[in-house]
Amino acid sequence: MDDKRPGENQDQIPPVEEAPAHFIRMKTFYFIMLVFTLILCTAGLTVFALTFGDEKAVEVSSPERREFEKLYAAYDQVQQEYFEDVDSNVLINGAINGMVESLGDPYSDYMNEEEAAQFSQGISSSFQGIGAEVQERNGLINIVSPIKGSPAEKAGLKPGDKILKVDGESIQGFSASEAVMLIRGEKGTEVTLTIQRGDLAEPLEVKIVRDDIPIETVYPEMIGDGVAHIQVTSFSENTAKELTDAISEMEKQGMKAMVMDVRQNPGGLLTTALEISNLFIDEGKEMFEVQAKGEEPEIYLAESGSKVKVPVTLLIDGGSASASEILAGAMKESADVTLIGENTFGKGTVQTANDMADGSNLKFTTAKWLTPDGNWIHEKGIAPDVKVAYPEYASLPVLDSSLEIKDGTISEQVKTAEQMLEALGYKVGKVDGVFEEQLTDAVEQFQEDNELETTGVVTGDTTFAIMEALSKKIDEEDPQLLEAKKIVMEEAGIKAEPAKESAEEEPKE
Repeated sequence: MDDKRPGENQDQIPPVEEAPAHFIRMKTFYFIMLVFTLILCTAGLTVFALTFGDEKAVEVSSPERREFEKLYAAYDQVQQEYFEDVDSNVLINGAINGMVESLGDPYSDYMNEEEAAQFSQGISSSFQGIGAEVQERNGLINIVSPIKGSPAEKAGLKPGDKILKVDGESIQGFSASEAVMLIRGEKGTEVTLTIQRGDLAEPLEVKIVRDDIPIETVYPEMIGDGVAHIQVTSFSENTAKELTDAISEMEKQGMKAMVMDVRQNPGGLLTTALEISNLFIDEGKEMFEVQAKGEEPEIYLAESGSKVKVPVTLLIDGGSASASEILAGAMKESADVTLIGENTFGKGTVQTANDMADGSNLKFTTAKWLTPDGNWIHEKGIAPDVKVAYPEYASLPVLDSSLEIKDGTISEQVKTAEQMLEALGYKVGKVDGVFEEQLTDAVEQFQEDNELETTGVVTGDTTFAIMEALSKKIDEEDPQLLEAKKIVMEEAGIKAEPAKESAEEEPKE
């Protein structure tokens, strides 16, 4: 074996030819451009599929939350297979409506754009309609309370009346918002409501002419002996200021005691209820509590500020609801104010109204509220300390002014007319629903006393005059107000002014 030294003849390895550097850079550039082009093509195909491919669009947009898959599937199927064109907004609104109604809560409601505008208008400004607070319960629309001085009140509607039809159209199964849309209308137009009241065998038809429903919510008056009667008919945006202005005016007129009155007050804004409660509760004392799901109650305490310094009583009844009950609970349990009248409505929940992007509104119950002593009054109401019932004639059904009730007529309307005229002091004979000669004489006497055409027939202007006279009698002889005045005078140490002597009026022939 020949050993070869370094430098001697050895097999030579041919040199490797080095490729030019620019050749490698060009390949990398084209590769990057190819990848970028593929990405753009993929994105373009995706957009095309989403835009023009029905099946692909459904597949790509399938919901991440699996509980909505059934809803989306139903929506797509109705849109694609229903035999007529379907407005997608109608389907969506219907789905939300159904979801809210399934809660079984009469105070939760979905309002489309138009209904939401009506809702906001009713709280913050005057509106045109009949002036009654309504709610849906068990598929029926119930009147919570007519607004003071409204066409609804003048027509004789009462808390608890059930509205069966509007202009002959059944509204059974309607939401409160849907019913309101039918009942409201332009000033001067007429609406006919079919009403079921209590255990009456036959529904009543009540014709009401719509009017402007004012925002004014506080009605103060001095009722003698240094006692002010201040009625609050709802809790709207300006109610607290209206009340403080009214109190100042009553103080100027020599107020020594006050009867607050929230009868027939269906409630309103929670913030307003707190502002008003604060006028009667000492600083640091509890006004009410709010308890959301799974949380401890949040306690609201009275703050510093102007306070009512004279003795107060509070009038309540079955039309006092929601914010009225918050005030009643606070005054009873934190200020020892005596409550007089009848049991309140019983609404112990709090609703939040959430505006949606398209102007619609989702209003639903978010919490319950408790009185200062921790009582939940929902569907029970607040009992008065001194129970005073309305006279029976205050709860009589309305008379239908379009009917002719005359000699020989036998009906429930005849019986109502007999009861009304008897309450007004007229001799009507036996109250049995049969129109006989003595009732004819009583009607003719009433018509003469009120300068009406003497026909002996109850219809038209005579019907309205009878109901108006009865309403005036109820106001003047209000037993609840008289009892509240008596109690607050005792608390204030006020002695009654000597009563003027008057002979007891004999029944009219």
